[in-house]
Amino acid sequence: MTARIGVITFPGTLDDVDAARAVRLAGAEPVALWHADADLAGVDAVVVPGGFSYGDYLRAGAIARFAPMMGAVVQAATRGTPILGICNGFQVLCEAGLLPGALTRNLGLHFVCRDQWLEVVSTDTAWSSRFEAGAEILIPLKSGEGRYVASSEVLAELEGEGRVVFRYAGDNPNGSLNAIAGIASADKRIVGLMPHPEHATEPLTGPSDDGLGLLYSALDAVLATA
Repeated sequence: MTARIGVITFPGTLDDVDAARAVRLAGAEPVALWHADADLAGVDAVVVPGGFSYGDYLRAGAIARFAPMMGAVVQAATRGTPILGICNGFQVLCEAGLLPGALTRNLGLHFVCRDQWLEVVSTDTAWSSRFEAGAEILIPLKSGEGRYVASSEVLAELEGEGRVVFRYAGDNPNGSLNAIAGIASADKRIVGLMPHPEHATEPLTGPSDDGLGLLYSALDAVLATA
């Protein structure tokens, strides 16, 4: 069985091609999904990639949340379909209510673009099972609105339920509360993170191939339920 992973394209998306290439490198079949459609084409998992969906008007992810394709994604989430939101995709998932909290302007209001070390905190999600807890991975970060914020109650819930998946190692690049770089849904099938694992798939072109671990994890999750 070859897993089929859908990659959504919105107007303004710019990392969909990289995400599809990463899916292919991991051994799965990438399936292009268009924002205006409402059919997931029977894919086994979904990636909501980075970029500036609908120009980030209003606020990042606010308009994309109402795209027909996101309606299909929300329905798929109720069935346990693995879903990954990367950067702008993370923002879209928060706007859609699939993940709690919000992504706001970076502390200091600077756009951050650098290779970033992340600590793997939780390994029992559909997108992190291939990692070891406490491992550090090197993934590019590029965002101006990447500061994760949530109420103290939500933060306590995320920490207490093991739903903080990735944390910034070393200095906090954007002021995210609790240095959170990525979180999971309550069922651990949905993960959102600000850094870009699709840009860390080959040591020759990226800082590492650590990003493939997320996709290998998703393939394991898909095969386990096949």
